[in-house]
Amino acid sequence: MQYEFLKHFPRRMKHVGAYALLFANSSQKTIWKQYGFLKLDEQFNVIFAVLLYLMEQSLKEENCTIDDIGAYLDSLNMRYFEKKMGYEDCKNLGDFIINVVLSNEGKAMYFEGYDFGQREYQVMNVSYVANKIVYLDSEVRRTSYYLTEDGYNLLLSTLEIESNLKITIHEMIFKMHLEKQSYDKAVDDIKNVFNLMRIQLQRIEEAMGRIRRNALNYSVADYENVLETNLDTISDTKQKFLSYRELVKTRARELEEMNLNVRRLDEKEEEKLRNLGIIESYLNRAIDEHQKILSSHFDLKSLYTRELEQLSQMSFIRRFSLRNELYEEILKRPEGLSRMEIFLRPLFGNEPEKIYNLKKCTELQRPLRKKGEDETEAVMEFGDEEWMQEEERLRQQRLAGYEGCLLFLLQRAMGADTGEVSLEEIRQGLDADGEDYARLLPSVQIFKEVMVELLRGREIDIEVLREERRNFIGEFSSGFQLNEMLLNLIEMHGLMIRKVTVYRIEDGKVIAFEHVPDDTGRQKTVCCSNVLIRVAG
Repeated sequence: MQYEFLKHFPRRMKHVGAYALLFANSSQKTIWKQYGFLKLDEQFNVIFAVLLYLMEQSLKEENCTIDDIGAYLDSLNMRYFEKKMGYEDCKNLGDFIINVVLSNEGKAMYFEGYDFGQREYQVMNVSYVANKIVYLDSEVRRTSYYLTEDGYNLLLSTLEIESNLKITIHEMIFKMHLEKQSYDKAVDDIKNVFNLMRIQLQRIEEAMGRIRRNALNYSVADYENVLETNLDTISDTKQKFLSYRELVKTRARELEEMNLNVRRLDEKEEEKLRNLGIIESYLNRAIDEHQKILSSHFDLKSLYTRELEQLSQMSFIRRFSLRNELYEEILKRPEGLSRMEIFLRPLFGNEPEKIYNLKKCTELQRPLRKKGEDETEAVMEFGDEEWMQEEERLRQQRLAGYEGCLLFLLQRAMGADTGEVSLEEIRQGLDADGEDYARLLPSVQIFKEVMVELLRGREIDIEVLREERRNFIGEFSSGFQLNEMLLNLIEMHGLMIRKVTVYRIEDGKVIAFEHVPDDTGRQKTVCCSNVLIRVAG
């Protein structure tokens, strides 16, 4: 290559692409104006504030649901931004930032960087956040979000240094601040070191996943890069961190003894003591992360070796194309069908091996349901029966609201000549004091939940839902289940519907419904994008 400074150009462009895709997903979105964030500067400040919150929750290995993000934005808004937003608005804004700006509505994001060595564009995937299903209080199912490697790099990779040197550099800065007793800065340094170790462990796990899927798609250069970074991380990090931890413990003990025996600590000394405690906790976690990297390093080596050996053994197996060597030949000479058993007989020549595992029959069979469920149901106190009756009445009232809203949308779509109707058309024909208005919008929460579930379903095939209900036995659901309610409404009212399609119309219009009650009885205005509902009979 003539220009050596273009050697790693695609890697540089991936960092550029991380910001470019954020801008593309966020700009020209009208939802920002609804909440008062008019300038691009304000919008990006909010986005990165959410990213930093995600990183903090990911480092602490704590759940981070849309409710948590909404509460976090609500706190920031009250203290700093001072926009005219309530908690529900902050929650909706957090959902927009997570699912639209950072996740691109669930669609994969790619950015192309030109590889001057290969003379072609290299397509690079960019992913900021990932999610997992968590259960709060052992029964409430929620989606929790956490940062991916690209998300960490977006926040941490502001210095142009090699990845295998980042830990060393941050460790040197941490040591310097520790010696100067600048503990507030040392806290940030040890957090950065721990972040980089967490990223390295995540890189190993992702590499193992790629190898398990197909070892041939994982290049030797990538494998060598991960191993070298592992060795640089493993070399002497643990001994250094152990010595730092002893130093931190000693200084914290000195301050505690001074507080007990000599004099009461002033405000600055108390702040130092708190920072020393944070540093010690992160040093402990960094040592644990070092051990995980060490064990994962050997697991990666053994996995890659085993997968390559299995692939090399597969090269001895003779393979042929059924289409070329069977179908095409039969089409040319149909008389060969009478001798098809000659071709198929080897497939059924060997009896399958049958193995009975004695360990399984001697294992202790543990009940799936927790003991606490029966116990909580058995304990009844005076007045519980009336409370349960009231809870059941409220549940039935709420389900009736869901049914009325969903049935109204289906009937309006069926009543149209084209079999489809938009929210804009529905809004134009509704009177705020009419009965239809109350059916469509029994409450803010019910209307929003119905529309969100419809948009998530996008294309709902009624026959598929019926087949699932025939083949699977599910537990009774006390809440709103879109698929279950759709089938019940169609059968109860005799609606001739075969498929329901719902999607957002990208026309930039904002549909507003005024004077809609919420759960507390207050009147609010619901603003949403224009949505099309189509039914096919």
